[in-house]
Amino acid sequence: MKFETRAIRIQTERTQHREHSTAIYPSSSFVFDSAEQMQAVFEGSEEGNIYSRFSNPSVKEFEEKIASLENVESAIATASGMAAVFASFLAFLKQGDHVLASRAIFGSTFQVLSHTLKEYGIDCTYVDPCKPETWKEAIQVNTKMFYVETPSNPGLDIIDLSYASQMCKEHEMLFNVDNCFATPYLQQPAKFGADLIVHSATKFIDGQGRVLGGAVAGSKEHIEKVYQFIRRTGACLSPFNAWVLSKSLETLAVRMDRHCQNALELANYLEKSKNINSVKYPFLSSHSQYKLAKKQMTQGGGIISFELKGGIDNGIKFLNAVKLCSLTANIGDTRSIVSHPASTTHLRMPEEERLSLGITNGLVRISVGLEHIDDIKQDIEQALNSL
Repeated sequence: MKFETRAIRIQTERTQHREHSTAIYPSSSFVFDSAEQMQAVFEGSEEGNIYSRFSNPSVKEFEEKIASLENVESAIATASGMAAVFASFLAFLKQGDHVLASRAIFGSTFQVLSHTLKEYGIDCTYVDPCKPETWKEAIQVNTKMFYVETPSNPGLDIIDLSYASQMCKEHEMLFNVDNCFATPYLQQPAKFGADLIVHSATKFIDGQGRVLGGAVAGSKEHIEKVYQFIRRTGACLSPFNAWVLSKSLETLAVRMDRHCQNALELANYLEKSKNINSVKYPFLSSHSQYKLAKKQMTQGGGIISFELKGGIDNGIKFLNAVKLCSLTANIGDTRSIVSHPASTTHLRMPEEERLSLGITNGLVRISVGLEHIDDIKQDIEQALNSL
């Protein structure tokens, strides 16, 4: 079955009520017919649900869809995107290990790698995402994982997945890819050799700003380790959120087509503005990694970043001038969202580090929504004209 069909037709078995839309299973635990069956399920010789921290039919449906859409063997759902990121680290890393990571990553992930993991005795070295020729120099004898985002948040840098995968194989490292911005519809990192694929399902997968959720996808062997970590630590996805996210996947392809269509048109429009120094969007021919983006992605995604002239002052004026677009700490919504990374998502990143990634004081990120493109452009235009 094609992507769109799998996203819709992978469902848990219908109950005796023969419901067309999948039921929700908001139960904390599950019963057994006998003590023998209970023992069999606990020891793993018989399939069955035990406790919703371990497994739940609603959660399982979402996990099966994610695995199928990413073209991997297995997936595990988590309570949030950051829970997925953290689990993808702690399930495989131990004291004394070293992580190689792209500098261009989400602010909270940067905090985990730079501070939280350091407290566990796990060190991290950052590399320039746009200079793959320098990555091998940063590998140490204890490097166990290479972690990247592509496209990155918020600079929209593109990682060469094939090159990174080959490097990881040569040096026996796990290749861990955050695929949040692209979603499985636009990019499938496993095709290029990724071992782990991480998602914040809160973003485009939900697509309507309703629930938190995350997922880690990969081989059965790798996901079993992540599952054991989630089972022990409790960062599991609720059945209701899983049901919402599973239903959201049914419209992912349709929504992403419109997000991408709107974003490309808006990016082309922004390049002509006299108030903007530069615009970054993966499928703009002016993007320095345009050819690589076209190789790895089917479309450019729903995120645009641009640098306003006038720095922080104009950045604040612009955000205060928008009327249609929302100011909120999220992306991937049906509603267009504008944000200022230097004062929000990357506020706690050292300024030198931010600037090295192109996250200037004038950088604005737009998560382009599903409104009519003319209305989005009109709102952005009037805000730019107010500067």
